[in-house]
Amino acid sequence: MCELRQQKMQEWLATLTSYSFDLSTVSAASSDASFRRYFRVAETGTGKTHVVMDAPPDKEDVKPFLHVAHALKVAGLNAPDILAANLQDGFLLLTDFGNTTFLQALGQGASSESMYRRAISDLVHMQTRTSVAGLPLYAAEKLLSEMALFEQWFIQVHHSAELTTQEKNWLAGIQNLLVQSALAESQVFVHRDYHSRNLMLLPGTEQTPELGIIDFQDAVAGPLSYDLVSLLRDAYIQWPEEQTLDWTIRYWEEARKAGLKVPADIGEFYRQFDFMGLQRHLKVLGIFARLNHRDGKAQYLNDLPLVLEYVRKVAARYIAFKPLLLILDRLEDKAVQVAYSF
Repeated sequence: MCELRQQKMQEWLATLTSYSFDLSTVSAASSDASFRRYFRVAETGTGKTHVVMDAPPDKEDVKPFLHVAHALKVAGLNAPDILAANLQDGFLLLTDFGNTTFLQALGQGASSESMYRRAISDLVHMQTRTSVAGLPLYAAEKLLSEMALFEQWFIQVHHSAELTTQEKNWLAGIQNLLVQSALAESQVFVHRDYHSRNLMLLPGTEQTPELGIIDFQDAVAGPLSYDLVSLLRDAYIQWPEEQTLDWTIRYWEEARKAGLKVPADIGEFYRQFDFMGLQRHLKVLGIFARLNHRDGKAQYLNDLPLVLEYVRKVAARYIAFKPLLLILDRLEDKAVQVAYSF
């Protein structure tokens, strides 16, 4: 955090006299892939902590965060309370959900079954009760622009390669197919990053997990399977295909009971899940490459292999995606090995 931003933040916190903050306790809480940063500060005497979001106004707009936080709270979900806001300077004071992300809880021995059951139930709750009023649509243009990052950053920049005219045509056909599938799904509230780093295990709920939801400012109205893909084909943790299928079926059953418009056939829903995952992971390959090459965040390169594995596994299941394997194989100098089941 630059010295000027830190000074502005502390000056603003000092004006919130009802909290009596000990400004010497300000410390980094976390950061994300954007320009937002998060800090923790304690109250004098009680030691109770709160989180400050630092969103430079020339880089980030906090209004979508405020809008979505309100929608989630109205729906009865665990979004942070907005305790104070400084829109001019881009600071928000939020309730503190603690230090333990979903991912960290799993690493510390939390039951994966209970954690994922909770996350799936919360997802169904979010999709059935959260208003999409005022949210942008996850329209074809947006879906395509996201996938364009794959060619721009993963192929051209990361691999220093150019697609041939035929490969460009192949990729365009695949992207259009993925968009058609996404738009054919039921359209609901979509968090867009509903995964293990954006869910917090709330303090004191280790035995019966309760999850706090964060990083939701990019929410849209979009395809029903999108957030499930984010959760179960997470870029930061991998599960065996059998386990992913089991949790997908659990979601499908809960969604049907809740009245969500999912396909009556689980096979068709899993196909939608696969297609949505491919769209998301092509985007993520581009984003992670961009975070490294443009923003200097080299740590995201460590996550590329898993995302690439997800892409390859789905592409190997469907004949329509064979050209994508050919492109990847050329980039990586691999012989084509596919075994289609659909």
